[in-house]
Amino acid sequence: MSITKKAFAWGPLWFGIGFIAPLVAQSIDATGVAAPFGLDAIQFGLAVGIVLGTIAKLRGSWI
Repeated sequence: MSITKKAFAWGPLWFGIGFIAPLVAQSIDATGVAAPFGLDAIQFGLAVGIVLGTIAKLRGSWI
């Protein structure tokens, strides 16, 4: 039970990695825009997802 609580406490980060990252990557690919800093689309998506997920975790809210 303790492991489950710890895993779900980081839910916003998992959401950022599992949903936001692929969404950003697919959006970049669909629009044909090059990802900044010479990164691949998925690498940039993961960076965005991790940052947004961490911010949401630390703030306690997505808004």
